[in-house]
Amino acid sequence: LPIRYYKSLLGGTAEDYEVYARSVFDPRNRLLIRATDVTSRYAARSREQYRRMAEYVHLISRCRPGNYMVFAPSYNYMDNVSRIYLEDYNDPDLTEVCVQSSNMRERDREEFLARFRERDAESDAPTLVGFCVLGGIFAEGIDLKDDALIGVIIIGTGLPQIGGERDLLRSFFEERGRQGYEYAYSYPGMNRVQQAAGRLVRTETDVGVIALLDDRFTWTSNVRMFPREWSDVTDVSLEDVSETVMGFWSRHDY
Repeated sequence: LPIRYYKSLLGGTAEDYEVYARSVFDPRNRLLIRATDVTSRYAARSREQYRRMAEYVHLISRCRPGNYMVFAPSYNYMDNVSRIYLEDYNDPDLTEVCVQSSNMRERDREEFLARFRERDAESDAPTLVGFCVLGGIFAEGIDLKDDALIGVIIIGTGLPQIGGERDLLRSFFEERGRQGYEYAYSYPGMNRVQQAAGRLVRTETDVGVIALLDDRFTWTSNVRMFPREWSDVTDVSLEDVSETVMGFWSRHDY
């Protein structure tokens, strides 16, 4: 979604049919939460916002031992949040942390993913938190089934960086009577978010938590782009997120 955006990009016409196939994934196996008390907007970026994001990572991941991926809007943002998480919240005896780098080779990528996949054979392993970048190599095209991944934490709405190419796209669509900003920025951004969230839902039996950390996910313009399966989103704050996540895991006998 939105259908018309993809149809226009792919050369479709208004008369062409579109089909929305319902997911086979049981929504009761997935908790979708939305943080209303943080933002990743550029003008609001500060150490306090980074600290609050890191606290969310801590509160969500401590509810159940397992593997979690945190997706940030940029390498700089990821470095700021991961640094504070390591300084203020990480317990080396209970948690391992790995961080994506901008110059990863194929071998580095495989070693990064292997740390998540190895948990299947080692159920008593400590919690693993991987910090990654939205739209990067770990946000799409990877399969981490069952206990290989039980939580995806997404910071920000995925908007591409403002630049000349994006502005050309914006002008191109506006000249044709379409929503230039949405086509150039909003829709690609939400596509990144959904791609990252999709790392959690790989089989019909997967169970886990998807967290959207940004108050902009409450904006009507963004909610309209949510897939139908996201209609059950639950709003949380730092004060009650632990209770919400613990309640979810308790219903799954963990």
